[in-house]
Amino acid sequence: MTVTLIYFRTCPNASLARARLLQAFTLAGLTPHWQEWARDDPASPAFTQGYGSPTVLVNGRDVTGAPPGDAASACRVYAATAGTFEGAPTVDVITTALREGRATEASTARTSWRDASVALPAIGAAALPKLTCPACWPAYSGLLGTMGVGFVNYTPYLLPLTAVFLLLSLMVLGWRAQQRRGYYPLFAGLVASLVLLIGKFTFDSDIAMFAGMGLLVAASLWNAWPRTRSAAGSCPACVSSSAQP
Repeated sequence: MTVTLIYFRTCPNASLARARLLQAFTLAGLTPHWQEWARDDPASPAFTQGYGSPTVLVNGRDVTGAPPGDAASACRVYAATAGTFEGAPTVDVITTALREGRATEASTARTSWRDASVALPAIGAAALPKLTCPACWPAYSGLLGTMGVGFVNYTPYLLPLTAVFLLLSLMVLGWRAQQRRGYYPLFAGLVASLVLLIGKFTFDSDIAMFAGMGLLVAASLWNAWPRTRSAAGSCPACVSSSAQP
């Protein structure tokens, strides 16, 4: 979860926003950690220019729900209790946004790991042996018969079945890639698929097949692994207070 504080270095309410952020993190049961950007610093990213001071974003969304551009060049005021106004979002508003952001992040993480499991059918199909020896079919039939399963020569369908499952895996790696790990896992998955298909069905190489499987698993885990976001500015709980205005 990314929490961002945007402010002017001359804004008198920046310290109040920091104090309320600390309270909100405590109430939400989270470790205080956020990014800070001074809007009047030339090094600040372009997106900060759409917000007034101070503004608190959770996963890129204003905790009050206000869109970018609303009084972006001025100090902000926020509705408080009994029709009054204050210079920073209330602790309750920030706490609610933090809890919702954490829940959304957890849901996204579960979806990512579930998507990673899509590679398993492709690996299972690729691991099936090619039944290219007719003399061995009675042995296969007898073995399967002991388990109550009839013998079926699936070899003609093995290549298209593996290709279809690999294609599904690649589609998952490419889906919303920019919001995850970029297109590097997709490229690794494409290489893994080619190595696996060529190794198994062209050269009949177990080494190449298992290498492709391993690379596909690594690409899927890489794509599903949560992104670590680094702090870009100061916050009293994580870096020196010397950076504060």
